Amino acid sequence: MDDATTGARLAAGRGIAWLLRFEGLAVGVLSAWLFARSGASWWLFAGLWLMPDLGMLGYFLSPRLGAHGYNALHTYLLPGLLVVAALLGKQAMLPYALIWFNHIGFDRFVGYGFKYRNAFRINHLNVLRQTAVGSDRQV
Repeated sequence: MDDATTGARLAAGRGIAWLLRFEGLAVGVLSAWLFARSGASWWLFAGLWLMPDLGMLGYFLSPRLGAHGYNALHTYLLPGLLVVAALLGKQAMLPYALIWFNHIGFDRFVGYGFKYRNAFRINHLNVLRQTAVGSDRQV
């Protein structure tokens, strides 16, 4: 691969990774603001904030199960379904969805992304940065 191609991959990988990280920041800030306006208890927020990380328990069985469990609880789809339930009349679900969105957004912002099944520390945000330069060091 020539230097121009390597430079283009580097720029694309860094740019996409940072875009996804700042998207996570936006989701985190918006969900915290909406949670504050919801009137729900901040004790509820603090008590449930780490719940999505229970998906990591699968790593005790195998990296593949750990990655699947982690990824299932770190997608915006499931808290999005709670928002739909809230809009359909189950308003009590909204604070739970906002806590979940906040956790996922914060994780994305600090660089935790979807896990690959070969190792916990390898995730889609790191791979975007690492494969951009063909090395294993974080950029």
